[in-house]
Amino acid sequence: MTLELRNIEKSFGAKQVLQGISLTAEGGQAFGVLGRNGAGKTTTIRILMDVFPPNSGEILLDGTPIDYHKVSLGYLPEERGLYPKKPIGQQLVYFAQLKGLKRSQAVSAVRRWLKRLGMEEYENKRLDTLSKGNQQKIQLITALAHNPDIIVLDEPFSGLDPVNAGLLKDVVKEQMEAGKIVLFSSHQMNYIEEFCQNIAILNQGKIAISGNLEQIKRSYPRDRLTVFSPQYREILSQFGSHCQLVQPGQLLLRLDRPDQKQQVMGELVSRYDVDRVQVYEPSLNDIFVEYAGDQV
Repeated sequence: MTLELRNIEKSFGAKQVLQGISLTAEGGQAFGVLGRNGAGKTTTIRILMDVFPPNSGEILLDGTPIDYHKVSLGYLPEERGLYPKKPIGQQLVYFAQLKGLKRSQAVSAVRRWLKRLGMEEYENKRLDTLSKGNQQKIQLITALAHNPDIIVLDEPFSGLDPVNAGLLKDVVKEQMEAGKIVLFSSHQMNYIEEFCQNIAILNQGKIAISGNLEQIKRSYPRDRLTVFSPQYREILSQFGSHCQLVQPGQLLLRLDRPDQKQQVMGELVSRYDVDRVQVYEPSLNDIFVEYAGDQV
């Protein structure tokens, strides 16, 4: 499957919120939609989810306009939307039925997901008796129980401890392996880097940069080295103003030209006890700050 948003425009009154948003997400991969608060992420997601229409532009699936009667979407919102006083199993089955499952199918799917996420014992509990992390896992079931084709995850790791975050990672990978289209929206850049081959960073309703994350990183000048060494003080002394201390044991070394990197690497390894030396690539956090950081 290939999902395309083409030239999406959206205004609310006199305020234009989206200005020509275009992106392409492929089945079996995760796509990261990033931006600061107010950049247009939520509006983009809501248009994709058919909450409201765009003023112009189109959404295509495999080259034809998306048919929401035939395509199933699953959405994990940042804000929880379940009923705190109702039994968990009862409302999960209700939401699965709203998304097209027969009752028997919904019951089976919900129990399967409760077991998968280690939540079987809570089927008859009220939602407000659960921890924040367990509530997030229950919310995830509403996004997945009906076996959607397209999955939108907005801050999916919010409130999860490392063990449950690892469980969610496994679930997301399973969905990708099943050929689903997965869209991530998160401010936790480490998860985006782990899952997403392609990203789009929104700034003031426009796409500031998009494409393959690895290619974006490699497009930056290859004129800096990251050096890990217990002799960082000696290296810092030798290279002076060309060298920056990142943290004890780690340096950022700026070269005069990119073609010097092999020569300098060899010099460092021959003269000092170097644990690791590599060409510096910006992190997704660095890229995000550069392209989204000027938003007011």
